[in-house]
Amino acid sequence: MQGQNWDLSETEIVLTVPASFDAVAQNLTAEAAEAAGLGKVTLLEEPQAALYAWIAQAGGEWRSLITPGDIILVCDVGGGTADFSLIAVTDSSGTLELERISVGEHILLGGDNMDLTLAYTLQAKLAAEGRSVDSWQFLALVHAASKAKIALFDDESLPEVPIAVPSRGSSLLARTVSTTLDRATLEQVVLDGFFAKTRISDLPQEARRVGLQEFGLPFAADPVISKHLARFLCRSRANLSSSQSLTAAVERQLGSTEFVMPTAVLFNGGVFKSGAIRNRVLELLTSWNEGKPVRELRGIELDLAVAKGASFYGRTRVTQRGIRIKAGAARSYYIGLESSMPAVPGFKPPIQALCVVPQGMQEGSELLIEGRDLGLLTGHPAEFRFYSSAVRSGDHPGQILADAARELEETSLLEINLPPLPDLPAGQVVPVQINSVVTELGTLELWMKHMNSDRRWKVEFQVRTE
Repeated sequence: MQGQNWDLSETEIVLTVPASFDAVAQNLTAEAAEAAGLGKVTLLEEPQAALYAWIAQAGGEWRSLITPGDIILVCDVGGGTADFSLIAVTDSSGTLELERISVGEHILLGGDNMDLTLAYTLQAKLAAEGRSVDSWQFLALVHAASKAKIALFDDESLPEVPIAVPSRGSSLLARTVSTTLDRATLEQVVLDGFFAKTRISDLPQEARRVGLQEFGLPFAADPVISKHLARFLCRSRANLSSSQSLTAAVERQLGSTEFVMPTAVLFNGGVFKSGAIRNRVLELLTSWNEGKPVRELRGIELDLAVAKGASFYGRTRVTQRGIRIKAGAARSYYIGLESSMPAVPGFKPPIQALCVVPQGMQEGSELLIEGRDLGLLTGHPAEFRFYSSAVRSGDHPGQILADAARELEETSLLEINLPPLPDLPAGQVVPVQINSVVTELGTLELWMKHMNSDRRWKVEFQVRTE
């Protein structure tokens, strides 16, 4: 308002993140928001935000468009990532409820990969004609291929789109390279390449790991999004099978298959502006569903849905009125335990894992892990290893897994020197209990509580630190 200062730190801010973000990424996002002056932000998974946008758009009719037993696949493919979530529709005393039951892995694969592949295809076409483009022109070719892709998908009557790539220097027009992107090439690259009609048993290929790598983001090795979707549905089935409560919520739809088949799809992300791509995904799911169609939930603006859904969710939080998707922690989290056993020459005992946050633990809740004799090393550099799993929804707080490396994914490694108690020497191991907290804002906190005093140590889920 004019004449008044607006303090963002006093504003209810909902910040959306990929559903695939683990505790480390979520905590770092929250810290970055606070450092930017946004205060304590609330984190919301983007696929959930898209579904909130659909609910807001449908108004009071949304309850007639889905029924108890439905499993909604939110399929979100943007410029750089592919994000999948499953949300179950359940009935509680005659009232529809929504529960997020599974999230996918962090997959760096999206529209940017398609644009790059189209550019390489056009570059090969030019090379076959005896023409070449330099590195600067190739960047322009990627941009031009993206625009041509959008034009062809938007207007199905166009057989091809011309592409002109300029050069640098005084003779700009003389060195302009021209070509075309035709519809057959587009469909071969995008539809048959990234959204190929694969089988549910066709899973992504894993790339061989090279010992020395560039430091950066772990991009997806297999470009076929269809295979990543199949892997997600198969992993979701394994996750549901480990939890009786989750299985009961969607038992009618599971059957005897080794994957979860959604009954409805909500598309999100700029890639799905193309009707051809949406139809291909629906065809793919139908083929996996023995020919039974999977319906599409329509009505959201693909570029704005996440922002609108976040606003809808924020209003619901403030007013305490409206539908809330039951979600909680998307994964189970564990901390590594050193095994207590006699030394054996040539044998290194495996690191055990203690479950500290069960999958589905709700925001604003905490738990104290009792009945475990745990010792915390203080006053001396120590190493904490954190693990997670998206397929062990049945694990309970305090449960110990015998071999963390074999059964779980390592999330982070923390090296830290915790301050000792005033009356104890450095390097002393003190008895503790673990207090796990999922904050109202959606971040995780892990506290070590001294059993003989009120002293506590906070251990963060974070990347390696000195």
